[in-house]
Amino acid sequence: MIIALVQIPLDGPKRDHQAVIDQSLESTRIFHKVQGLRRKYYLNSAAGGGGIYEFATRADAEAWFNDGWADWMEGRFGVRPTLTLFDNPVVLDNERDEVRVDGAPVTPPWAEDA
Repeated sequence: MIIALVQIPLDGPKRDHQAVIDQSLESTRIFHKVQGLRRKYYLNSAAGGGGIYEFATRADAEAWFNDGWADWMEGRFGVRPTLTLFDNPVVLDNERDEVRVDGAPVTPPWAEDA
């Protein structure tokens, strides 16, 4: 699994909460069609906005974040975003009370202690 961190630096105060919700919901029309995108977390802070994307594979992430992607984003937000791709070999999911390694559930270390 691949995690992509996109940061969009914006001047000024933190964007209005409802405005972020409205804009984010509208953009799901685009992102629900992205090949291999499992989840997208929309971010908002005083430093700007961005997203955390969970992709099935690096190839899927690189296909989305192609050469024209930064230009497209700059056209939408007026600033150029930064992108960092991370390998994500281990996931702790406290809501499901599970740990996954390379996508497969494993016995959590705390369960081995019992």
